[in-house]
Amino acid sequence: MLNNLNSIIIEGNLVRDPITKSTPGGHQVCSFSLASNRFFRSNDQTEKEVSFFDIETWSKLAQTCGEVLKKGRGVRVVGRLKQDRWTDNSGKNQAKIKIVAEHVEFKPVFAKDGQAAGQDAETSETVSIREPETVF
Repeated sequence: MLNNLNSIIIEGNLVRDPITKSTPGGHQVCSFSLASNRFFRSNDQTEKEVSFFDIETWSKLAQTCGEVLKKGRGVRVVGRLKQDRWTDNSGKNQAKIKIVAEHVEFKPVFAKDGQAAGQDAETSETVSIREPETVF
């Protein structure tokens, strides 16, 4: 049986520092939120639309993201959409969609002089860990 296509690429900046936790099974998970800007023309003016997305990383990628990422840092995320569904305390059905990252590219951090801190302005750090697929 083949999986349906579920893939997303998104760029933006972290809106707060990431949170890293461990599951009861000992796996690390790192969560962070990303703001992604979209600019468009409307009535001869440039308008800005900001969207916010919750990102989740696992295992080695989670550990690295927890160590490297800070609020404001730019990233490019490649991953998949995941919907969590639950029933709240009042019995109402709830749902939330998040992005589970399989690859995260860290954009360069620029110093006040405009040069990338600790590296050439043209480079960026990339960490890519593909989690093993679960087969049912």
